[in-house]
Amino acid sequence: MCQLLGMNANTPTDVMFSFTGLACRADEHKDGFGIAFFENRGLRHFIDHHSARHSPVAGLVKNYPIKSDNVIAHIRKATQGRVALENAHPFVRELWGRYWVFAHNGDLKDYAPRLHGAFRPVGDTDSERAFCWLMQELAKAHASVPSIDELTHTLRELLPQPARHGTFNMLLSNGQALWAHGSTKLCALERRHPFGAATLADEDLSVDFGQHTTPNDRVAVVATEPLTTGERWSAFAPGELRVFVDGARAC
Repeated sequence: MCQLLGMNANTPTDVMFSFTGLACRADEHKDGFGIAFFENRGLRHFIDHHSARHSPVAGLVKNYPIKSDNVIAHIRKATQGRVALENAHPFVRELWGRYWVFAHNGDLKDYAPRLHGAFRPVGDTDSERAFCWLMQELAKAHASVPSIDELTHTLRELLPQPARHGTFNMLLSNGQALWAHGSTKLCALERRHPFGAATLADEDLSVDFGQHTTPNDRVAVVATEPLTTGERWSAFAPGELRVFVDGARAC
């Protein structure tokens, strides 16, 4: 299975501490990686079909102090689709004049949704097919950008359909919110004042968030498995959808 990382914050935030922890798991999940940073309506998108442990692109990202209020990252262990650049997550599409970013952890068996709109996969993964279908159905359900509550309601109706075909842990964002759906393994935490210290679970690296934040900052982090020790991670129930806005859980 792949590994997911998502971040949502109320102010542009550096995600490199969490990304370093994610990249430490790339020895097993060595079939590619990717990360997307929203900056207002713009997007910085980095992918590679090489391991995040050894990729020069991952090295660039680790040393590039990008700050964002919505981030999605992924390290891949291929189940469907060959190891190739076009199959690296996260995937990006445009809808209603906004970028949408999607990453998936799981394996969907016999999943061949009917795609009859403008959204078609470039690669050959079940994940990208699910994303294209999801974008197609969202476009059919709404004529223009709906509210976050409306989008959440529509997603609650749509997501059980691909989830019936297997494991469907996923992250989705349009730069306004972060949606996270748990099928098997997914967990989240929220950091807020008073901020404390945390240590990566897979690397001897700690950070005192109190030295880098203000009392008004809020940050939500979603991951396949807890990235840190000494913090309270909350596991998703099977089939649970959570949405995070401005660094806090909205529903």
